[in-house]
Amino acid sequence: MSEKYLISIVGPTAIGKTSLSITLAQHFNAEIISADSRQFFKEMQIGTAAPNSSELKAAKHHFIHHKSVEDDYSVGAFEKDAIQTLTKLFLNRDVVIMVGGSGLYVDAVTCGLDEFPKVDKNIRISLNAQLIANGIETLQSQLKHLDEETYNKIALNNPQRIIRALEICIGTGKPYSSFLKKSKIKRNFKVLTVGLTADREIIYERINKRVDIMIEQGLLEEVKTLKPKAHLNALNTVGYKELFNYLEKEWTLDFAVSEIKKNSRRFAKRQLTWFKRREETLWFNYDTKHETIISEIESTIKA
Repeated sequence: MSEKYLISIVGPTAIGKTSLSITLAQHFNAEIISADSRQFFKEMQIGTAAPNSSELKAAKHHFIHHKSVEDDYSVGAFEKDAIQTLTKLFLNRDVVIMVGGSGLYVDAVTCGLDEFPKVDKNIRISLNAQLIANGIETLQSQLKHLDEETYNKIALNNPQRIIRALEICIGTGKPYSSFLKKSKIKRNFKVLTVGLTADREIIYERINKRVDIMIEQGLLEEVKTLKPKAHLNALNTVGYKELFNYLEKEWTLDFAVSEIKKNSRRFAKRQLTWFKRREETLWFNYDTKHETIISEIESTIKA
């Protein structure tokens, strides 16, 4: 193989991306880069469905539990680190696997980050004050009014993402989405994106089952240890924020778990919306045999 390939595995949460990534890594003698923005944090293991010890031993992984929730680790920093890692790996390998459901982080590696104009820093200060005074719902409504396209794609439970989009909308008078890249930057490797999907009912059933398993594995105990750090952005994450509400005695445990399932299903819907934008993606049903996927990948690479 004369060219270098990054095989990027995408799809909604709980669809089977980790299992496929390990199979592909073993077949292609490749290493795996994680593009899951919450699996970066070592304190968040159960609630992020990070690869377990046996999965980590089955294939070499990068960007799993290499940061603390107290670290400020941006998508820009990840892009830089990931490209540096890929450059080193491609010295001795023709294929590297990337896996993750964080669309912005996947795009940062495959397409590069978008460039935005500078805006008055006082806009962000004002929006943060609005968040504290009125809650995230007011910011969500404002974003829907100013840029419905971004509203339908963004992680609506992430105040930093919403504020970033709003400050561009307000500061430029144009939608945040209008500044998004129309074309990819040139990388020194080719990208082959493989997507896993299923009927909505099956995706939701798998998500509900995964949440039940997380609870059985001790998610509540993990969240208890992180309660003193609940204010950190990394912990404003599905599976953690709901259980913080339970620990604050605002919700019952059963209701908190039902909210985790509901918010995970909403997140999966947004993931599919994001990943379906890429027309060149090779989509497979979640239960497709890995051998079939490998055969299709090899045919595409050789074409």
